[in-house]
Amino acid sequence: MHCHKSGDLRQKVSALYYFIIRKNIRMKTFVLLRHGESIWNKENRFTGWTDVDLTEKGVEEAVNAGKILKESDFVFDYSYTSLLKRAIKTHNIVLDTMDLDWVQAEKCWKLNEKHYGALQGLNKSETAKQYGEEQVLLWRRSYDVEPPSLDKEDPRNPVFDIRYKGISPDILPLTESLKDTYQRCVPYWKEIIGLTEANQKILITAHGNSLRSIIKYIKHISDEEILNLNLPTGIPYVFEFTDDDELMRDFFLGDEEEINRKMEEVKSQGKSS
Repeated sequence: MHCHKSGDLRQKVSALYYFIIRKNIRMKTFVLLRHGESIWNKENRFTGWTDVDLTEKGVEEAVNAGKILKESDFVFDYSYTSLLKRAIKTHNIVLDTMDLDWVQAEKCWKLNEKHYGALQGLNKSETAKQYGEEQVLLWRRSYDVEPPSLDKEDPRNPVFDIRYKGISPDILPLTESLKDTYQRCVPYWKEIIGLTEANQKILITAHGNSLRSIIKYIKHISDEEILNLNLPTGIPYVFEFTDDDELMRDFFLGDEEEINRKMEEVKSQGKSS
């Protein structure tokens, strides 16, 4: 006769209950994916809207994300990504790995990374030595503190970039706090992505802060607590909703130890040493 610990039994009952519920309601599933490691991720630089490419490791992370999604039987109905190549390439590699190249995609600047203003291109550790780790943490992770702004005549101003042609200069940022990023990403979620039909699966490949803003909204994370959310590169983050938009559960796909290690790496990027 085999016996189970009470915790094991509760887990089995919970899993069975969830399986029954999941099979009997209309659901919609979203996978949020931060792009694979970029060249400036590797060099520990503030990137923002600078259009840098993936590293070899970043490509590998995208392939691995595609493999684990395929092994988990995901088939996407539609996908979204930003206008920055590190997200676009990750998106394309994931779908190619899954043999889902045919899935339609919408690219939108509203999913771009937070604009880091005049910090873009600077090394995070060196910036922390100059301004202090606490200030850099506020620039990187706080809700309402903006980094120093670009000048309007700076060639990095998005108005000079052809991909943003036709977008009003008044709404293109020279710097952004997470609050600013939230105010462009969340309406896009509500009005476009979130209106997905029941029983569909959607892939959103974007960036650390654009995804943090969406997660803040979905999970009702406070302005203070959002500082502690660090998203690892290349790890699928799954959100399952009922048809009436009630969040049922959210979870990362992958090895828990690796996910925690990568989160700590992101957290430590703003340290001076």
